[in-house]
Amino acid sequence: MKTDLFVYYRARIEDASAIAQQVAKLQAGLGLPASLHRRPEVKDGVHTWMEVYRAIPAGFEAQLAAAVADSPLPGLIAGERHCEFFLEVATCA
Repeated sequence: MKTDLFVYYRARIEDASAIAQQVAKLQAGLGLPASLHRRPEVKDGVHTWMEVYRAIPAGFEAQLAAAVADSPLPGLIAGERHCEFFLEVATCA
């Protein structure tokens, strides 16, 4: 079964450029199909961001957590990172 990981969090709008740069570096180093999205609207001075990782291997969440901890991202995020896992319907039906 193919499992995708969606990670969402909030960050101040003034940190948008730094978030985009840091996540690009992070994702490039992980070697998986990945993308970064954010909601278009601003709420209370923050954007909601979403990192998407496709077809993750076993143990990837720990690998990602270690990579994030070694990056500047924790200091740019307002609150916590939330992880959600989804199965591709064609492989779980």
